[in-house]
Amino acid sequence: MKRYVALLRGINISGKNKVSMAELKKGFEILGFEEVKTYLNSGNVIFSSDEYDIQKITKQIGAAIKSQFGFDIPVFVILKEKLEDILHHAPDWWGTDNKEIYDNLIFIMPPVTFVDVYNEVGEPKEELEKIKDYKETVFWSFSRKNYQKTNWWSNTASANISTKLTIRTANTVRKNSQYVITFQIPAYIPQRTSPF
Repeated sequence: MKRYVALLRGINISGKNKVSMAELKKGFEILGFEEVKTYLNSGNVIFSSDEYDIQKITKQIGAAIKSQFGFDIPVFVILKEKLEDILHHAPDWWGTDNKEIYDNLIFIMPPVTFVDVYNEVGEPKEELEKIKDYKETVFWSFSRKNYQKTNWWSNTASANISTKLTIRTANTVRKNSQYVITFQIPAYIPQRTSPF
């Protein structure tokens, strides 16, 4: 049995693509997934499966969401060990206690690559943001005060490739990694305020 995290893109934002986490959990269980947990309202689902084909799992989840909620939602599925490896390779400047910096992890949905993303989004503004790619992710940190002046802020949302990206804060990614191991979700965890 393998442990996975599924990240849904673009749900429950400004009243669009409304997805109940309780109903989403039921949907995953109907698919035969076990030990299903959801975290936050942004579409983070932790689950276990004896299926090893991530592409197959991703297609199953996407089809089930379409059937259950009536719209297409891009889904990124990652194995527990891969998520742990990614966090192990985080740069020193990412995920610190600096309240003036906002840290995110961008997940790139296959077959899109970092080169594809970089070519479309462009270079980060050196004094305002930093990026570092690792496998199918990009560590991205930027100034909270000047986030609207960054290049990646606007372009990751508006570029044609944006539908192939899903973004989580450093805190959310670390919590997902923690829960994927312990299977436990606390009733409430204070979250850092997002400029989004």
